[in-house]
Amino acid sequence: MRPGRGPVACRLMIHDRQAPAAGPGQEASAPSADQPDGSGRVTLRPPASGDEAEFLDLVHASARLHHPWMSLPATPEDFQAFIRRYEQRGEESLLICLRSTGAIAGMVNINSIIRGRFQCGSLSYAAFAPTAGNGYLTEGLGLVVRYAFEQLRLHRLEANIQPANRASLNLVRRLGFRREGYSPEMLFIDGAWRDHERWAITATMTGTTAEPHPSQPGH
Repeated sequence: MRPGRGPVACRLMIHDRQAPAAGPGQEASAPSADQPDGSGRVTLRPPASGDEAEFLDLVHASARLHHPWMSLPATPEDFQAFIRRYEQRGEESLLICLRSTGAIAGMVNINSIIRGRFQCGSLSYAAFAPTAGNGYLTEGLGLVVRYAFEQLRLHRLEANIQPANRASLNLVRRLGFRREGYSPEMLFIDGAWRDHERWAITATMTGTTAEPHPSQPGH
């Protein structure tokens, strides 16, 4: 997906190494995914223990890029805890990888997934410094939005962003998120409670049509 285009240009292509489809009431397994015609520059896949060395190298190389907006796992112990967290129900993590080389260019997490009448998840995301500025995070986050609405069958994704983080605000604007409000002292980041703008996108906004998740009430 190119920057500036809507986030539902086509359905995700789910490769053969995807885990079996989830049964009723279960979460879908995270895919290895890209554009169905193979035109995208990036693909998605879940992180694995074998990514530790590359991931930690990228985190250290990107420290200035990420500070003070977010903190990522920076030690082997933290990385393995990160892997365990995103193996749990209600949490999804996807690496954005370059199609041409397989190198990791960024990551997107869908946190705190709530089902029932809400069908919502909270996004966090980051580009890595060696490939930042090329639009890979825009393309990858667009794929994640489609995955969330088409495969996880969520209805809503939220992104809470500090007002001074102009790059992140521009990213969600490009993908069609709408600003819904402002929350003072919302999240504890970098040693203090930080104000955040609240942005969100829904399946309805993107034109996605998918069967409701089994946990969604019928009326």
